[in-house]
Amino acid sequence: MDLNVSGRNVTITERFQDYTADRLAKVEAIAPKVQRVEVKVSRDAHARTASSQVTVEVTVLGSGPAIRAEARAADKFSAFDLTFAKLLERLRRARDRQKVHHGRHIPQKVHDATGALPVAGSAATLAEQVLEEQRERDAAGVLETPVEIRTKSFPALSMSVDDAVDNMELVGHPFYLFIDEATSRPSVVYRRKGWSYGIIQLNDAGPGDTPAVSGYRGAEPAPAE
Repeated sequence: MDLNVSGRNVTITERFQDYTADRLAKVEAIAPKVQRVEVKVSRDAHARTASSQVTVEVTVLGSGPAIRAEARAADKFSAFDLTFAKLLERLRRARDRQKVHHGRHIPQKVHDATGALPVAGSAATLAEQVLEEQRERDAAGVLETPVEIRTKSFPALSMSVDDAVDNMELVGHPFYLFIDEATSRPSVVYRRKGWSYGIIQLNDAGPGDTPAVSGYRGAEPAPAE
């Protein structure tokens, strides 16, 4: 497994590299087909609070879909610990989902599958602190500057809606951009309330299609409340 650790506005010390390598060695036990792990560390000098200055992003790349996790904290070691906890949860989720698909059973809900996973006390405290500060900023209507817009480019992959939902959960994003193999249209799957997901598709500038509801992996959709 190749490990690449890079930093932006932060120094990557040998101690931090050894720290990440030691913990990320556990990844191969859960995902033996992993080929490369990328760790990106960045410091935001304009962060409103010191507890969210450092961001650590870890991406696991292999023969399957990429699995990603990200977290913020006051220093790179704490941010890595938070990120690593999220990453292990998503790796286990991906492994369990693969077992379910091979056995042709109904997939277990993400909440049911991960609800019993232990969470380290220090990591949970830091995560709750960061979330609370974000809620306070949102409630106060605080606008942090300067505005930063990140641009990422990915290959246009054709897949089913079900696979797009799976990939979105693995990278931990609230949305996922893909090409719907059933319609060949650029599409976005996104989270709604509860276990409901939405799909947005582009057409040829004509009127929009009639909204439709479908189940996951061929299951019957839940009745409308």
